[in-house]
Amino acid sequence: MPEAPLDLLLLPTWLVSVEPAGVVLRDHGLGIRDGRIALIAPRSEAMRHPVAEVRELPQCLLAPGLINAHGHAAMTLLRGIADDLPLMIWLHEHIWPAEGKWVDEDFVRDGTDLAIAEQIKGGISCFSDMYFYPQIAAERVHKAGVRAQITVPVLDFPVPGALNAAEALRTGLQLFDDLKQHPRIRIAFGPHAPYTVSDDKLEQIRVLADELDAGIHMHVHETAQEVAEAVSKHGERPLARLARLGLLGPRFQAVHMTQIDDEDLALLVEHNCSIVHCPESNLKLASGFCPVERLWQAGVNVAIGTDGAASNNDLDLLGETRTAALLAKAVAGSATALNAHSALRMATLNGARALGLETQIGSLEPGKLADVVAFDLSGLAQQPIYDPVSQLIYASGRDCVKHVWVGGKQLLDDGRLTRMDESELIAKAREWGARIAKR
Repeated sequence: MPEAPLDLLLLPTWLVSVEPAGVVLRDHGLGIRDGRIALIAPRSEAMRHPVAEVRELPQCLLAPGLINAHGHAAMTLLRGIADDLPLMIWLHEHIWPAEGKWVDEDFVRDGTDLAIAEQIKGGISCFSDMYFYPQIAAERVHKAGVRAQITVPVLDFPVPGALNAAEALRTGLQLFDDLKQHPRIRIAFGPHAPYTVSDDKLEQIRVLADELDAGIHMHVHETAQEVAEAVSKHGERPLARLARLGLLGPRFQAVHMTQIDDEDLALLVEHNCSIVHCPESNLKLASGFCPVERLWQAGVNVAIGTDGAASNNDLDLLGETRTAALLAKAVAGSATALNAHSALRMATLNGARALGLETQIGSLEPGKLADVVAFDLSGLAQQPIYDPVSQLIYASGRDCVKHVWVGGKQLLDDGRLTRMDESELIAKAREWGARIAKR
């Protein structure tokens, strides 16, 4: 049978597939058919294939879509509401009271839309979201065409949209059942933190996650205070408690992990857990430093997340990745720690692995879903270009994101959103800001 035509052929100046590591191809083409990568070949060979559309991308670096492995999307509407405060004061005296007053389905709908648009414009094709009314977030992801892991938040006390943990879990099970065949949405469990979820609820989550083969996404060891209080209360560190309860494993996504001793590291390695590093939020809240290079050298999978816009204050994963690379060097005391190519891997393939999606996304390989971003490196500040990946990580901002495709469908075209109205999103955000400011 004759070969079916490609739907789209992208012809960038550079292509970084991420896997194999450290390789940059020049003057190659990437072909897309039926939402998947069908071809990566030298330009001359690629152009011999029948194709419906050809896109020339001069001075662009083609890479896998960025993966934001941790965030609270709707908190974009609380961006800047309580800056420059310690974590527990920020959380207990400002964020939780504001959420109790303002968070409803409309808040989550408008805040999630704003977050999705910001992330797409920053080259993010997939994100993990942990916030209230997860069914609303899933609706917005479906409509926007982006990819996401929606984690159902579970806490021991009432939260917006759930009177208790049992109700939250029922919501999660219903969402899992409703969306188990969805091509772009995956449901996971999101116990908030060791200090907000009791043993019996954690054990229940473990049983459900095992039955459904679902991820568990949790804030763990975010601060030294959290660890010290856990030792005082339970006689063991939070990670050891989670191990005792059977939560640790390849599906476990430990967010933050700024406090890691030798026993913690051994548990992470033994159970093949993933870490989600959120450097800028940790810096802003003075939470501590995740020892990324030590984890990397031990073979622990480390992904990267922005956290929510209320503690960051943006959803700029490219900027986050630069901060991660620089901070890793300072923490390790080594200029060779987390080089540019490894940093990009953290923001792509490692994120996919953390979310259990590494066979589908995270690298540019034939057969994988066509989640692709084109970075424009033609600007003054990126010249001259010796290594385009180094220029991307160390000399570029998210304004260089030119095009984004998710499953072969274009969501950003020359910097313009194709499915969302940017002016409408801004107007709604300003309306929320005016209401909340009067609090």
